[in-house]
Amino acid sequence: MFGTLMLLTGPTVGFRLLGRLGVSRFATWRASVVHGLAVMLVATATAHFTPPSISVMPSHDDLAAMVPPFVPLPHVLVYVTGLLELLGAAGLVRAVTRPMAGIGLAVLFVLMLPANIYAAIENIPLNGEPATPLWFRIPEQLLFIAIALLAVGARMFELGSCSRARGDDPSRSPSRT
Repeated sequence: MFGTLMLLTGPTVGFRLLGRLGVSRFATWRASVVHGLAVMLVATATAHFTPPSISVMPSHDDLAAMVPPFVPLPHVLVYVTGLLELLGAAGLVRAVTRPMAGIGLAVLFVLMLPANIYAAIENIPLNGEPATPLWFRIPEQLLFIAIALLAVGARMFELGSCSRARGDDPSRSPSRT
């Protein structure tokens, strides 16, 4: 139940420790948690492509079973969402793509929420483990959405602080002489 959360927490703490050791990329908790989300997404996206013979993580078939019956082509959808998670993870790592990746991931997490609710209600196991209870799944998904949106704000904040540091006033347009 706590596996995905640990995939987020472990790298986040590790990145923040690197920040405390002087790695400027991870100088803030915000940067560290956004990069932690990227690591988590690489790990979770891997499951979207994993055959059932691999038993260390949920398989593609496990994830397809989570897709509610009203959604067409569950196996294709699992591949697509895995690819989107990988693209989102890559987007979070680069400052220039971070806002768009954050928005895209927030939307993806919202769209994946019905599958998480369905899996909890129908007791769909992952990798032979009991289904994660709904009381845990929904707050966990909300956390991922919040971090994705934090990534959007992080870049906007950086752009705003850079222009203020140069003395630019973003509320004023350049004057013509």
